[in-house]
Amino acid sequence: MSSGRFGNLTSGGALARQILLVEDDPDTAAFIKEFLERHGHRVVIAKDGGQAHSAFVMHKPDFVILDLILPGESGFEICERMKTAEEGTPILILSAIDMPDARNLARRVGADGYLTKPFDPDELRDNINAIAEQVWERMHLKKPASGERIRFHCRCGKKFKVSPTHKGKTLTCPECGEPLIVPAHS
Repeated sequence: MSSGRFGNLTSGGALARQILLVEDDPDTAAFIKEFLERHGHRVVIAKDGGQAHSAFVMHKPDFVILDLILPGESGFEICERMKTAEEGTPILILSAIDMPDARNLARRVGADGYLTKPFDPDELRDNINAIAEQVWERMHLKKPASGERIRFHCRCGKKFKVSPTHKGKTLTCPECGEPLIVPAHS
């Protein structure tokens, strides 16, 4: 992917400038960080789930590269929590696990791509650019189906039905005054 609707993505990662790399192996993390920074990305490294969640909240990355085998929390759990918090952040699994079940589970918990180790650094960069563009298009160019509504309710029992354009926005319940965040899905 050289240039298209979003300009030249290979020279600086227009859609993935700030990358969170969740990798517990220091040599692999250092190699990936150095490679991506040479190509115009800023990279923050986390070595476990706790650091990953802190960095995700503090740095608000444009992209996440996530290993599956980590101390404590698995990459699957981390991915699911990140996608619940911010559906529009692209996540690429980069793992030594090359099994169909792992790929399927990664997709079910929200991963946008899957690459196995050992990997070609240029293939990693190409995946980052392609996935970033796909997620951006899915989040910004997707037109809701006619009549599609997000349904949810307040703790007081008041039911809501709103347009998908309101997802992630805060509403105030007219019954109890409770602030509510419109969920991404019904």
